[in-house]
Amino acid sequence: MDKKSIKKVVLAYSGGLDTSIIIPWLKENYNDCEVIAVSGNVGQADELEGLEEKALATGASKLYIEDLTEEFVNDYIIPTVKAGALYEEYMLGTSFARPIIAKRIAEIAIAEGADAICHGCTGKGNDQVRFELAIKAFAPNMPIIAPWREWTIKSREEEIEYAEAHNVPLKINRETNYSKDKNLWHLSHEGLDLEDAGNEPLYEKPGFLEMGVSPLQAPDTPTYITLDFEAGVPVAFNGEKMSAKEIILALNKVGGENGIGLLDIVENRLVGMKCRGVYETPGGAILYFAHNYLETLCLDKMTMHEKQKLSITFAELVYNGQWFTPLREALSAFVDKTQENVTGKVRIKLYKGNMIKAGAWSDYSLYSEEIATFGEDNVYNQADSAGFINLFGLPIKVQAQVNAKNNK
Repeated sequence: MDKKSIKKVVLAYSGGLDTSIIIPWLKENYNDCEVIAVSGNVGQADELEGLEEKALATGASKLYIEDLTEEFVNDYIIPTVKAGALYEEYMLGTSFARPIIAKRIAEIAIAEGADAICHGCTGKGNDQVRFELAIKAFAPNMPIIAPWREWTIKSREEEIEYAEAHNVPLKINRETNYSKDKNLWHLSHEGLDLEDAGNEPLYEKPGFLEMGVSPLQAPDTPTYITLDFEAGVPVAFNGEKMSAKEIILALNKVGGENGIGLLDIVENRLVGMKCRGVYETPGGAILYFAHNYLETLCLDKMTMHEKQKLSITFAELVYNGQWFTPLREALSAFVDKTQENVTGKVRIKLYKGNMIKAGAWSDYSLYSEEIATFGEDNVYNQADSAGFINLFGLPIKVQAQVNAKNNK
């Protein structure tokens, strides 16, 4: 990349530590280039407060704040939930937020006639891949600047020192310097004491959890909720029709109050290392649980089993930043077909971090009490099973006969 040719840069801007210092760094190292900051609103709420003032004060020429929340829920979250996609138990909160943000950044960069796109992802993380693969899908010839792969800064402590030297305002300090990612689906925590896998997360420490409480601090009485689905999509919460976004927000509240959705895992990053993270996903945990609950009624055995296999591939695609690929699109088409009859209602009991099944109903249910009953029935002839077992076990019987013959 010829730095002298870079006159205008579009920056993926969150206002966090990394992107806050990137603005002055770009101007110092890329010929005082114009920096246009873009922040994708995926539900990070209070993190957007004062963002424009901060961006302009640190050298940006303008800030776009793009409301992507409805698209994020409908086109990224819900398809992933319908797929039942989990990456090593992780509900992909950061993973599927990156493609939609990067897509919008690429669109703005093209519209602004930018010479390059810049992001603040580290060279150790997954997000650099997610951002850059999405950018390649929509601006394949656009140069990408990744300061963490260029500058001499080696740690978050040095980033703070750089910010202080350049009068960049920060909302963090050296004692609370967790690396976090927040959106309407989840909040992640990494770094500090969590880097030692032997340390228990400080769930009960005031200020650590932001979306809910520790199960120890949850109410002593259970909370019952109901969720209605149509073709795999949530459409009502406690009997009230809502958009999927509104349902997730409502589930975040009730789930957080009951200590639902805490996950502490050592995951396998795309770049090869293991990393320990703590995730808060209260509404998402309930939604996955409820959706899977309903599928047990509505999906036939072979479809369910094949879907479970492919959900791993789906999750890996999302985790690895391959959202905008033919395979992911093909898997989503398969998932949508499986969801045509996933319609009905589920009831769940929430209690101190636990989700307990409390009833499920569907007009498309394949479960027949009359057939499955241990009591007397008139629809299942138990004598039929003898012939079935003889045919099903025929290969085993023949193999045993051959083995006996050759072992004589």
